[in-house]
Amino acid sequence: MRKILVTSALPYANGPIHIGHLVEYIQTDIWVRFQKLRGHRCIYLCADDTHGTAIMISAKKQGVTEEQFIAGTHEQHQRDFAGFDVAFDNYGSTNSEENRALCGDFWQKIRAAGLVKEKDVEQLYDPEAQTFLADRFVRGTCPQCKAPNQPGDNCSACGHHYTPIDLIDPVSTLSGATPEVRTAQHLFIELEQLHEFLQSWTQSGEHLQLEVANYLQGHFLHEPLRDWDISRPAPYFGFEIPDSPGNYWYVWFDAPIGYIASTQQWCNANGESLDDWWKSDDVEIHHFIGKDITYFHTLFWPGMLRTAGYSLPAKVHIHGFLTVGGEKMSKSKGTFVKAETYLAHLDPAALRYYYAAKLGPRLDDLDLNLEEFKNRIDSEIVGKVVNLASRSAKFVAQSGLSAAYPDDGGLFAQGAAAGEAIAAAYENCDFAK
Repeated sequence: MRKILVTSALPYANGPIHIGHLVEYIQTDIWVRFQKLRGHRCIYLCADDTHGTAIMISAKKQGVTEEQFIAGTHEQHQRDFAGFDVAFDNYGSTNSEENRALCGDFWQKIRAAGLVKEKDVEQLYDPEAQTFLADRFVRGTCPQCKAPNQPGDNCSACGHHYTPIDLIDPVSTLSGATPEVRTAQHLFIELEQLHEFLQSWTQSGEHLQLEVANYLQGHFLHEPLRDWDISRPAPYFGFEIPDSPGNYWYVWFDAPIGYIASTQQWCNANGESLDDWWKSDDVEIHHFIGKDITYFHTLFWPGMLRTAGYSLPAKVHIHGFLTVGGEKMSKSKGTFVKAETYLAHLDPAALRYYYAAKLGPRLDDLDLNLEEFKNRIDSEIVGKVVNLASRSAKFVAQSGLSAAYPDDGGLFAQGAAAGEAIAAAYENCDFAK
């Protein structure tokens, strides 16, 4: 029996779950259900990602505290996931005392390893909103491929990672103002000190899809790794760094630690030891994420885990984006569909089936074609599965069941023999096969 810990990326607490998010959670839930059906001990953990400037601004707009705002989102997210039968063993929050304590533990060990340095950095400041701008509140032209309207941390077109100040013609999304460049002291982790380890771990062929390993080698590991800016100055909603008053851990520092904090909550509720899950060679850790956060989960996170003495992921499963009709989801085109909107009109099992029928082990985007969606459900579910069950039920009611299994010409043996091949496809996330 295997012992498996599974996570999905933490949804940001600044808005509702939509059908694009659901690709990952349905994929992960199917994989977890398969492992449990095989008799393995498998727990599925997640949490809301709750910190950052975006939360502060959204709470202010609603006239509530940040804690009140994320509490409301937490309830909404759990309701949406339950509506689609996504069954977490624990669903926590990064704004928990468990996460605060674990962040402190990580920080002490990273400090002790000599990986932290302080330096003054130039940062974009919105003179109208009177705040330093987090990555997500700056848009501009990618300095690498020149793609327009890109966020302040990495380009969605070419994958290049940069700082907001590197953007060409940056604009604040808070006010539309052109940001000013101001100086502030930040804390950095010298990721280059972990280069040899990260080179070995990412290129071993065991933990990542080949295309991901090649991407990391071609974009990051072929040269010295850049220092990772892990602090943000006040005002900021998050955990203040204990030995650096006025500075807060960047959301990408405390967010993945939320996986462990959620595990701690589950352990507390079930009489288990955290070390038996996060510091044991007997446990497989599997992360499911979207390709847009590959950099954080395959370089920063393994480096943090190794330095702090926690187990490394056995596998990081990375998937593509959802498109609708071959295009990005769009509110103006009516293709941006919230989970609760879908649930008000259609059966969640239909979308689970459709996603599963198209999900594979690669990073290709998954397209939701509404006409195809209707046709597949009508043809494959109603026309085949439901129709077969209906016909069989009538046949059994009329004729009864045979006391002895009849000669089927080897049909049962053939089906049983296919079991391991089917299991291998599930294991490899090749649900469409």
